[in-house]
Amino acid sequence: MRIAQATLQDLDLLVPLLDGYRVFYKQPSDKRAGRSFLRARLQAGDSTIFLAQDGNAAIGFTQLYPSFSTVSLCPVYILNDLFVLPGARGKGVGAALLTYAQQWCRQRGGKGLALETAVDNPARQLYERLGWQKDTHCFHYFWIANP
Repeated sequence: MRIAQATLQDLDLLVPLLDGYRVFYKQPSDKRAGRSFLRARLQAGDSTIFLAQDGNAAIGFTQLYPSFSTVSLCPVYILNDLFVLPGARGKGVGAALLTYAQQWCRQRGGKGLALETAVDNPARQLYERLGWQKDTHCFHYFWIANP
């Protein structure tokens, strides 16, 4: 398995993964919109995407968005997306992507990575095994502009 930061040249490999990720979260399949979204992120450089491959086959990805901690005066990154193809699950792909993202963050002097996940997501065990801590000292709120 190889993990590397994705570029525009990886768009064809990323689109099916993003689509599978969205379908997992009960969104309709829309590869064309996914392609457009990914292209915009990669062209603008407003996210960092890591792609896991087994040979030439794309098997997983994670996407980070930059943010900042005013209190800590340093960058933090939001690990917004993590997806591994069903046939590649249980083989360490998710752990490898998370570890790669952690090392990347550390190399850039980031405070850390933040993520949110569904309370019934079985990946929670993986996060905790890799040193992620459940936030118990504050609440997270989200305002939806167009419900």
